[in-house]
Amino acid sequence: MTTALVKNSVPFTSDERRRGLFYLSLAVGAVSFALAVQMGLNANFLKEELKFDGFQMGLLEALRESCGIWALIVLALLAGVCEPLVGALMLVLVAVGLGGYAVAPSFWWVAAMSLVWSQGLHVWMPLPQSMVMAFAEPGKTGHRMGQVGAAGAIGFGSGLGTSLLLSWAGVPMRPMYVVALGVALLGALACLRIPRAIGTERPRLVFRQRYWRYYLLCFLEGWRKQIFVCFAGFLLVERHQVGLSTMLLLMIMVQLVGVFTSSRVGRLIDRVGERPVLFFYYGCLILFFVGYALIQNKHALQVLFVVDNAFFVFGMALNTYVNKLVPPAERTGTLSMGVAMNHVAAVSMPLLGGVLWVTLGYQWAFLTGALAGCLSIGAVVILPHLEHPVQEPT
Repeated sequence: MTTALVKNSVPFTSDERRRGLFYLSLAVGAVSFALAVQMGLNANFLKEELKFDGFQMGLLEALRESCGIWALIVLALLAGVCEPLVGALMLVLVAVGLGGYAVAPSFWWVAAMSLVWSQGLHVWMPLPQSMVMAFAEPGKTGHRMGQVGAAGAIGFGSGLGTSLLLSWAGVPMRPMYVVALGVALLGALACLRIPRAIGTERPRLVFRQRYWRYYLLCFLEGWRKQIFVCFAGFLLVERHQVGLSTMLLLMIMVQLVGVFTSSRVGRLIDRVGERPVLFFYYGCLILFFVGYALIQNKHALQVLFVVDNAFFVFGMALNTYVNKLVPPAERTGTLSMGVAMNHVAAVSMPLLGGVLWVTLGYQWAFLTGALAGCLSIGAVVILPHLEHPVQEPT
């Protein structure tokens, strides 16, 4: 969930700004490290340690993603509480939930711990960009966001690298979750060092009937994303016995590809517009999901996994389209509504995919992703062509 929280500016001294951004960067890097451990170990841990099947994977993902919807309610309830304290509490939840995996005996234990860490993460996710906007010097917001984002990237890469080194050293997976717990707690402590003269505001949703095509595309993006997140890695582990070290290396490759492609894709969107990029994006996704369903070669599937994962960057075209679709006063609320629609699909589609996996075969879970791609192309066909950002309410 990436709903932004916009607040009135607060006068900070230069020292408070530096201290706030420094400790915020540490917190972002720490939670990214912990999340990287979870993502890197997830498929292997659930299959090898707890013997999950496709239905259990889908049910777990549906439960976990429901936290994205509840996060709006939690943020509204915590409105007015200073964001560093909210952030510290949420990172404690992340730590406790991930640490609970280390002693997980069954599906329902993992499900409970997943709800704990996922709720903490979903409430945390909009807070860093909100705090950056509060601490950034006038005219340097983008620069400061980039610096904090870089801290997150370093933390994520460090989490994957540490997991890989521990795996090569023969450390079991369960103790790695204890490492994630410790680092997430360090992130919570860093939050407590951030100046507290900022408070959360109530998140706002904007629903306009004329934006229905955007909402539909957000729903379909959540559909396709969760089919990939839930089942792509699990396919490699469950059917092709891909080991933990290999999965971690694949994730590291995805991060390296992202470093070199993100800015280039952004420039491509600026040059040719959102509609051609989205046509290309969804057309490739159809091929990817059909590939998961039909390809039997393990190495070809590993390449497909990396490429498909790297393609998530093309989804930024949806956010840049909002900049042209809605007036400035409605952008944050419209993006928030898009996130809500994304999570409706994120809750329902993994469950459907899990049922298909165990009843008709794994191929059908991925073919539902191909269907999402086809429907997305249809939505892009009827998407209004816009050249310039909207400046006044329509």
